Amino acid sequence: MNRSFISTIGLGLVLTAFLAAAPAGVAVAESPAESSIHKAQALIAQKPDHYAYYNELAMAYARRARETSDVDFYQKAEDTLTKSFELSPDNIEGMKVRAWLLLGRHEFAKALEVAARLNKQVPDDVVVYGYLVDANAELGNYPQAVEAAQWMLNIRAGNIPGLTRAAYLRELHGDLEGAMELMQSAYDSVPFQETEDRAWLLTQLSHLNYVAGNLKQADVYASGALQLFPAYHYALGALAQVRIGQQRYDEAITLLRQRADAAPHAENLYSLADALDLAGRHTEAAKVWKEFEQKALAESGIADNANHELIAYYAGPGRQPAKAVEIAEQELARRHDIFTLDCYAQALAASGEYAKADVQIQKAQATGVKDPKVLAHAREIEMHLKSGPAVAAR
Repeated sequence: MNRSFISTIGLGLVLTAFLAAAPAGVAVAESPAESSIHKAQALIAQKPDHYAYYNELAMAYARRARETSDVDFYQKAEDTLTKSFELSPDNIEGMKVRAWLLLGRHEFAKALEVAARLNKQVPDDVVVYGYLVDANAELGNYPQAVEAAQWMLNIRAGNIPGLTRAAYLRELHGDLEGAMELMQSAYDSVPFQETEDRAWLLTQLSHLNYVAGNLKQADVYASGALQLFPAYHYALGALAQVRIGQQRYDEAITLLRQRADAAPHAENLYSLADALDLAGRHTEAAKVWKEFEQKALAESGIADNANHELIAYYAGPGRQPAKAVEIAEQELARRHDIFTLDCYAQALAASGEYAKADVQIQKAQATGVKDPKVLAHAREIEMHLKSGPAVAAR
């Protein structure tokens, strides 16, 4: 799984403040994003020439994209934002939404440019600093990401977006206990009605406990997220990860199939195929691998891709290490984050270039990250350099 973070936690709080005056009558059963969409649409109907309402609707669509993993909501957000800029060219709130959408589409370099410009215009804006954190972290500019996260907490101590980003950076630097403490503080601060924000945080806590080897606690958090926000795609993935760690492969497959059916993205198909292989269901896995490869190749040249998974596939079950190296080098031209460096090392190792792989895996580990896959790849490369051929990393 691509460990892209792109934290939008606190988005619900922003929308709640924006839409406080919205008309009543929205169904209780709606998700927070659906409620925000309908409230913004009602405001636009009352005052269609007010650009700020289009910003609110665009951000609500962006939030719905996170709730559902349906990328069509990104396009709806883009279209809505165009109307905002027609009414008020380059308005600051609209540009902030644009930065978020660029992050959501994995256009990290472009997002960084927009966020940097906004930071000069509004130097004390916590949200803008959050975008600087996200873009720099995804590009592998970790010192700059840490500096921006510290500014978030300096400007407003204990703010939720700052806490979640600081937690992610602590995870990347190997401080899992500190990351859990910050993520728990964020969870404790989220209003009760923000169910998706709370479910997202529980999913992050599940992931952190999984990385730390605490499968029982990771199970509790992921299960709690699904109780809070049923069929939540992030939580389905987190609980499946725990089930694989517990060697309960059939249960993991059920969860991953549910996620892939709801959101048939390439990276979700990769996880499903991998779980099927682990369960010994190789015929089923082969069919899913084929579908995954087709989808991943189709999007490989755009920013929002599944290249990390495609590299792992070609370095492993796909047995085409030269392709893995080619795609890894393509992705490295865009970003030098820990997980892209790890993928490059995996591809080089599969190609038999263990000395070069060791250079890249050392770069990936430079922050002290404790991600299990990164550590596993490092061990296997080291073992091969010391004692000869080893089994290829998954």
